[in-house]
Amino acid sequence: MISTFSVRELRQQTGALIHDAEKGGLSIITKHGKPSILAVPFSEKLLSLGVNKDIAVELYQSRSISFIKAAKLAGVSAEEFLEMAKSLNIPCVDYPPEEIESETEAII
Repeated sequence: MISTFSVRELRQQTGALIHDAEKGGLSIITKHGKPSILAVPFSEKLLSLGVNKDIAVELYQSRSISFIKAAKLAGVSAEEFLEMAKSLNIPCVDYPPEEIESETEAII
């Protein structure tokens, strides 16, 4: 989940930003309607992966960007991103049940 706060809202809702960060959410702070700051939660994953990879994983997991865009943002190949996602137990194939059924029927 990505939250957005204007500078004015941030002054009044600092607690909400901290609450979102504690839940692992990214936040964008805007100034005059334009993104100005990206707030990234400080975590063990951030320390172990680094900023680019952590943000890529978060954005991919929240379905904000595609798998390929996440790999590019992380600065790794698609294969490396797949292995990283696998090690973090993040599914890379996520079909809705009805789509799986229709695909299965098409094969059979």
